[in-house]
Amino acid sequence: MSDEKNHFEEDYQKYLKESLNEVNEIHPYSKEGQAEIVTIGKNMARKTNIMISLAILLLIVPVMTLTTYMYYAIGGRADHLIDVVTKTIYVTEPNMSLEKLNVEDDIGFFSMNIKFDVFKRIGKEDYRAGNYSIDFLLNQPSFPKKNMLLDRPLSEIPSKESEFMVHPKARIPFIETDQWDILNKIPDGTVAEVYVSLNELMKPEDLKNSLPKNMELRWLAVDTGMEVTQEDAEGVPITPLGYPAQYDSTTWSPFKTDTESNEEVFLDILSLLEKNESVAEKVARAKSLSLESRLAYIKEHGIKVYGAVITGPTEELRKLQNVKEIRAMKVGEVKLWNWE
Repeated sequence: MSDEKNHFEEDYQKYLKESLNEVNEIHPYSKEGQAEIVTIGKNMARKTNIMISLAILLLIVPVMTLTTYMYYAIGGRADHLIDVVTKTIYVTEPNMSLEKLNVEDDIGFFSMNIKFDVFKRIGKEDYRAGNYSIDFLLNQPSFPKKNMLLDRPLSEIPSKESEFMVHPKARIPFIETDQWDILNKIPDGTVAEVYVSLNELMKPEDLKNSLPKNMELRWLAVDTGMEVTQEDAEGVPITPLGYPAQYDSTTWSPFKTDTESNEEVFLDILSLLEKNESVAEKVARAKSLSLESRLAYIKEHGIKVYGAVITGPTEELRKLQNVKEIRAMKVGEVKLWNWE
């Protein structure tokens, strides 16, 4: 029994000694080695987080893009906003038009940008007057970025001192004789655009009948009850409201219709803009349109005009000085002869 016990202890001691020798042969990591292992672990974790984040972004981008396209497509929101913008130009910018079919739209994340050129009819040709760029965040527009190419542009913010057409009861803010002198000094063989102010409110057809021949009535400024002060109830400048005097044969124009007169189309546009006034006010030069009260005034009193834009050969436009209905004139754009 004692021999067995001694033999067991010897085996145990031998096994313990061998185990200790194996442990002693293992080289422990230094502090630098341990730090390197920690650094490698952190880098791997960072790379993993980056890859996961990129995977999530790659998933979110198409989803957000698709959502934005659906927002503008469902219910025709994009087309509706473009319609409001383009029609605002027609009724707030005298003798200005655009090619709606060539309006460019670019949809981003919950946003849309639209770009388009605007034109003026001088003589018998439409000249590029500049371009607009408008950013939308969902359905809210920013103020337009404009690049205008005109020699005599209208003031960016209308005021009593800057308007080209003036109500019969308002003061003329410029010297009338100076403008006639300018027109008389423009060479023959040119065509021009002039803005006329009337001595009294007139019906559109009466104004047209009072004009000499060989010129074209282009745009009519309509009395809306606010043109004397040119301000709304809070003193904010208003923009002129009016419409093209001529039937517009271009396919994109809202004033190309065989079922409605230009006056009826004008009232339809004002009704549309009244429902979208926040958009229209950003696009128009003046930041107050007061469409509810102005539209009600027109419906009650009918359409009467206090000013107009006329174009034609310069030598013919000089005859306007003898038209008793015209109170004052201001020269607009002038171009080389194109009156055929």
